[in-house]
Amino acid sequence: MAAISELHLSTGIVSEAARSRDKRASGGLEAGSPELSGPEVSGRDGETGAGDRRNARNQDFAAVCHGAAFQRSGHGIVAALADGAAGARGGRIAAETTVRQFIEGYFGQRETIGVQRAAARAIDAVNRWLHAVGGRDPSLETCAVSFAAVILRGRRAHVLHVGHSRVYRLSGSRLARLTEDHVVGRRGRAPVLLRAVGMESAVRLDHTVHTLQVYDRFLVCSDGIHGGLADRVLRAVLLERSSPEQAAQALVDAARAAGSADDVTALVLDVNSLPPPGQGELEQVLADLPILALPGVGDVVDGFRIDAILADGRASRLFRATEIAFDQTVAAKFPKPENAEAGQDRRALMREAWVAARIRSPWLGEVVELPPGRQTRLYAVLPYYQGETLEARLSRSPVLGLAEGVGIAIKVARAVAVLHRAGVIHRDIKPDNVMLLADGGVKLIDLGTVRLPNLEDGAEAESPGTPSYMAPELQAGGHAGDELSDLYALGVTVYRGFSGRYPYGEIEPFSHPRFAKATPLSQRRRDLPAWLDLALARATAADPNDRFGDVLEFALALENGLARGGAVRKVRRQPLYQRNPLMFWQVLSLLLVVALLITLVR
Repeated sequence: MAAISELHLSTGIVSEAARSRDKRASGGLEAGSPELSGPEVSGRDGETGAGDRRNARNQDFAAVCHGAAFQRSGHGIVAALADGAAGARGGRIAAETTVRQFIEGYFGQRETIGVQRAAARAIDAVNRWLHAVGGRDPSLETCAVSFAAVILRGRRAHVLHVGHSRVYRLSGSRLARLTEDHVVGRRGRAPVLLRAVGMESAVRLDHTVHTLQVYDRFLVCSDGIHGGLADRVLRAVLLERSSPEQAAQALVDAARAAGSADDVTALVLDVNSLPPPGQGELEQVLADLPILALPGVGDVVDGFRIDAILADGRASRLFRATEIAFDQTVAAKFPKPENAEAGQDRRALMREAWVAARIRSPWLGEVVELPPGRQTRLYAVLPYYQGETLEARLSRSPVLGLAEGVGIAIKVARAVAVLHRAGVIHRDIKPDNVMLLADGGVKLIDLGTVRLPNLEDGAEAESPGTPSYMAPELQAGGHAGDELSDLYALGVTVYRGFSGRYPYGEIEPFSHPRFAKATPLSQRRRDLPAWLDLALARATAADPNDRFGDVLEFALALENGLARGGAVRKVRRQPLYQRNPLMFWQVLSLLLVVALLITLVR
């Protein structure tokens, strides 16, 4: 992806053991290890960049993963350092395992969940293993590892830290320490670690995010460096602007000259260039393709024959098409060039293609990925699903029964849950975007309006959803959408599926809706059970705090209710004085007047 590949770094790693001067720099490590297995960490020129294993006395281990192969993954660039606790058995093995398995675990996560969650999952797996092995393997007994990492993605630096290793940033002439040591000092004794990898069954990483500037210089170092050198000395060495490897070597030499008796490791990163502002990962899939006039039936576009119009919307037109080479029916979505919001429509198609390519589920619609260079214009190719939308189903008889409607609702809830687990907010759940397949399956489609909070550079000003399905917090403005607003839209979709109407009435664009009181489903479908009414009332509550905790909780309520089946009490029609007290007293007054007139006439 172009935006990420334009983030260029130069790096250097130098490390020395406490009683020797076996220098180790980026690119100098041979592959393979008799004791450990893990990812091949990439250093300078695509080689492995970490320390020499031959000196087992060194308790530090550092590595950098960068280069085109790693950046194309969408995870960014990773620099990590681990420092085994002094005096602990197997400290070097623990440090190297921590770095290697953290990098492997981080790159094994979906990039859509964001750096913080991916890093936390990766370090948690390492911590559990190290803590468990330390309890039964004498060679790793009492192992505790300080850990620090810098992950550069887009125009941001994510700093992760636990223990007493540190991360510094030199921006211009200002040196800032980005981490706080997790230690407690004791007079006359070495500081004691309070938190570290492997120390306890659970570990918590500190996480901060910083906006990158060109020519930023980062230093990741063990306590052998910062314990012997004051910040002013670190700043002076880094300000010399020698190469990263030379700067790392100068810091190691300065620490030795200052009398540092500990292992010393310095990892220096220089940011040489950044992606353009506002050019994120999502905008790279189809960024350079033109928006041309809509094709007509019978036209051939890039090997796809246009056969018929399936749907015609404000921003795009959906066609049934045939991929001639394979005689396969597909759907093709083309944006309309006359639309004033062509830029927004371009981003919507890019999002749909990007997200659908990364999140696979039997409940989610897909996008067909085309080989690079095949497309000559902007459009998206989708599988052609045999079936109809939920909106089309609602337009014909009979109305949805309990089992059919709840079954659809549970499947859509599972689709939404898949998105939420991946850190994606749909933001436009409605019957038009639910496909009912001929084989009984369900697909949630149209991912063009999704939000990815873990990847976006800043919060969006508003949500692009459909007004009648938008939660009150979205209607008020200033809210970009989250899991609970998706839950609300799902609840409205299910409510409308059973009743054909909306709990708070239909909402027109640019109107100012009121959410004072929803109309119970029981007033519109007396044949449906009370538990369904209660579940939908909670899912569509005006206050987000009154809704279910997530869509899976909503789905569980529906599954449990359906499992009880006919044993569930039917909803009783409320008496008039409860449904409409004013009308009750008006009718009663009228009857009294009539009775009085009859009495007078007699």
